[in-house]
Amino acid sequence: MLVSPSLLSADFGNLQADVQRMNNTEADMLHIDIMDGVFVPNISMGFPVLKAIQKHATKPLDVHLMIVEPQKYISQVRDCGAEIMNIHQEACIHLHRTVQEIKAAGMKAAVTLNPSTPVETLTDIVAELDMVLLMSVNPGFGGQKFIPNTLNKVARLRKLIKETGSTALIEIDGGVNLETGRQLADAGADILVAGSFVFNATDPAAVIKELKNL
Repeated sequence: MLVSPSLLSADFGNLQADVQRMNNTEADMLHIDIMDGVFVPNISMGFPVLKAIQKHATKPLDVHLMIVEPQKYISQVRDCGAEIMNIHQEACIHLHRTVQEIKAAGMKAAVTLNPSTPVETLTDIVAELDMVLLMSVNPGFGGQKFIPNTLNKVARLRKLIKETGSTALIEIDGGVNLETGRQLADAGADILVAGSFVFNATDPAAVIKELKNL
């Protein structure tokens, strides 16, 4: 299992220290949520903060844009050091075009689905994707409770990926802990995003190691 700690749950007053702390764990990447207060009811961090994170991070940056019109910011995301640019299907009218532009910019292309969006909406694009992120909570806030129907969605997405010959990885974000992580692993998930479960732990490195061993 791959693990992507979510910096949304880090100490924003001491962000450099938390990034460096993650550098010294077995985490595979760092998940960074950029929210605009329009697509989701919250504002998190923007590109200057992302650029600052990039200066200190040794892990690949998994940048999740919870914003309207994400296609306008491809070059800025790239210039901030993102390896993966993750956009919401619900926020992107011309999804195929945007995915191609992300790839042309030299990044991996990922698409996120909200809890109420069926995985079948990706039937005609999933073969083009490097990753699909399923939100297992409603996006906008950390520390929410896991939505059980996500397990059904993971299984259906795994089936769709196989049928289309896609190589996309399945990432899950929201309410991830050892119990839900184990269920997600059994359902076919590849990457777990974990925020409060990691950063509120007494020993985040140990928690990450446990998640990786699921």
